[in-house]
Amino acid sequence: MNHPGPLTAHPPAAGSPLRLVRYALHGAFYVLLGVGLATAGLPALAPGLLLGLVYGLGVARERRRPAGSWARAWLAAVTALWLLLLLLDRSFGYLTFPLFFLFLHLLPVRWAHPAIAAATGAVIAVQAAGPGGLTTAKVIGPVAGAGVAILTAYGYAALYRESSRRQLLIDDLMRTRDELAAAQREAGRLAERQRLAREIHDTLAQGLSSIVLLARAGEGAEGAEGGPAGERLREIGRTAADNLAEARRFVADLTPPALERAPLPEALRRVTERTLPGAAFRLDGDPRPLPVRTEVALLRLTQEALANVARHARAEHAAVTLAFHRDQITLDVYDDGVGFTPGTVTGRFGLHGMRERIAELGGTLSVESAPGEGTAVAAVLPVGAP
Repeated sequence: MNHPGPLTAHPPAAGSPLRLVRYALHGAFYVLLGVGLATAGLPALAPGLLLGLVYGLGVARERRRPAGSWARAWLAAVTALWLLLLLLDRSFGYLTFPLFFLFLHLLPVRWAHPAIAAATGAVIAVQAAGPGGLTTAKVIGPVAGAGVAILTAYGYAALYRESSRRQLLIDDLMRTRDELAAAQREAGRLAERQRLAREIHDTLAQGLSSIVLLARAGEGAEGAEGGPAGERLREIGRTAADNLAEARRFVADLTPPALERAPLPEALRRVTERTLPGAAFRLDGDPRPLPVRTEVALLRLTQEALANVARHARAEHAAVTLAFHRDQITLDVYDDGVGFTPGTVTGRFGLHGMRERIAELGGTLSVESAPGEGTAVAAVLPVGAP
């Protein structure tokens, strides 16, 4: 198989060490060519200038397009002109060192090594034909130059492969980081969608449910003004206004209006009386300020639990109990309605949303019920000791 040379398979990027090495080799070629022309005299001037011109044209073409079949023809021309100069004067033997790198760069291994060996042999032969004949020094010099060129080329190839592996690892890490960031963004987006769904359910949906219940009660009343029906309609208006304020505040992620107008116990008392007239509200312990998120969670839980009682329980009595303890706060909503079997009721977003909301604050939510025995919803939230 015709394997590429050690430098052939690694096209240099702009500013890479290999490109800088090539510039240095091109410069060394012209320096050594100039030294040879200075010592060889007029007979070597014309072929020397022609070699410099051909070499320069090849370098300029390589900068514009990658090396291809033309490069081997160019290398053959440069090698032929160099051999001509070498026959004219043995001082051109120093040009073999940059030529070695050209062989390694433009030729596959099966051709590059024989070409280096042939060029080394040509230099030794010319040196042996000079004064003093063949000596050890005349052999060691060209052979050492060839060995250094080959070792340098393969050493760079090994460094290039290691650098490529590291670059692949860096690319993988960057890609993994981007994927992780995208996953985190997606998780945040989903969490925000879940939060919005809970807020919409716990505010707008519950308020609209109250409006529907009040409207139905108003439909059966006599008279539209001044009587029970008028009072119902006024209650509908207040509920609708509160829910409009809820929607505006919720979009801005601010404190619900019910908590802005009163502390938590009073807000829960009002919500209890408004959502389920006749339900009892009890307060145990000494009230104290709580984090806003905790107060909002307890308010939403009360709204959701009472709305479920109004819609499903058909209860005669219901009670909401808020208790302040030393390091926790509890909220219980109880009714004596028809009850249900826990785990058999599906499709209700409210119960799942309540549990998630309480869990986010480090608390627990339990629901106890049985057919015909009512329902008890109990939440426990940790809070700092007073």
